[in-house]
Amino acid sequence: MVFLAYATTPTVARRLGAGDRPGAIRAGIDGMWLALMIGAALLAVGLPSAPAVVGLFGAGDGVTDAATTYLSISVWGLPGMLLVIAATGLLRGLQDTTTPLVVAIAGFALNAGLNVLFIYGFGWGIAGSATGTVVAQWAMATVYVAMAVRAARSSGASLKPGLVGVTGAVASGSWLLLRTASLRAAMLATVIAATSIGVHELATLQIALTLFSTIAFVLDSLAIAGQSMIGHGLGARNVDRVTGITRRLIEIGIGGGVLIGLLLAALAQVLAPVFTSDSDVRALLPSVVLVMAIGIPLAGYVFVLDGVLIGAGDARYLALAGLISVVVYLPLLAVVVASDAGLVWLWVVFGFGYMGARAITLGVRARGTKWIVTGTR
Repeated sequence: MVFLAYATTPTVARRLGAGDRPGAIRAGIDGMWLALMIGAALLAVGLPSAPAVVGLFGAGDGVTDAATTYLSISVWGLPGMLLVIAATGLLRGLQDTTTPLVVAIAGFALNAGLNVLFIYGFGWGIAGSATGTVVAQWAMATVYVAMAVRAARSSGASLKPGLVGVTGAVASGSWLLLRTASLRAAMLATVIAATSIGVHELATLQIALTLFSTIAFVLDSLAIAGQSMIGHGLGARNVDRVTGITRRLIEIGIGGGVLIGLLLAALAQVLAPVFTSDSDVRALLPSVVLVMAIGIPLAGYVFVLDGVLIGAGDARYLALAGLISVVVYLPLLAVVVASDAGLVWLWVVFGFGYMGARAITLGVRARGTKWIVTGTR
């Protein structure tokens, strides 16, 4: 559902670039209404279906029970989380990246503190982890709603949901939803593959994905900047600025990926004890981290171009490119599982097969000019 931010950011940025601040704020508020409606629907579906969804992974009884407990509680935070995502898109579109940073840091700090209290202080275990996350998500959502109300009143924008605006957000977000679904399908397939290999491999993959996601968030800051600046530049009809920003972001994305990769490689042998005391997981992790480190510059290139094309509103191409990448990836994943090649090769096909397919499809598009469409659209 991150499309709620990725559809909102460029729409708001384009209207702001065209000089229509009230229209920009109204677009963001419509996105927040859409987020709330989707969140309520997902809550209604997620509560009764949590056990069945967890059961699809085929894990052992202990893992299944814990995952069901976590999902059944955390689903209550979905409406709040989606509000946060959409509101973040509003602020980013308004060229404000400082406020989302402050809210995110405060929210994550609250989440961590509540986890300590609920898990250890109250003895709730994994249920405490889920509860802490739900409370933090709704606290962040409350802050963003207050900000949106204040912005609307200061600009004269309406706070009521507009049918045209909400349906427009649905239309622009539907392709981005498909694009994001393809990404999640690839990640879920990776987890399912690791589950079939063994419990220690699954645990190691969880650590590796946590590290990769952290790095992705760092590099994705460039992509988010691209969404905001590219959308603003296209709204202002400044093509030279758009192409200049794109070129610079690619340079920084690859260069930043090289630096992060070198740091990750240097830490490969000492990271495992930070996460686990399990000897088998400690033995598996360093090799996976080294392979990951080599592929980080490629990931930086992918994340940047993804952000640039999202900022340009090129959602249809992103969706189709995402499907192509998954089609390329799944057979490679199947080969790894069938041949019992192990976790390192599983990460090889993810880090270079899947990410490589994304790099090719996005790179081909960025070299052309079809994605550069100026105006408010």
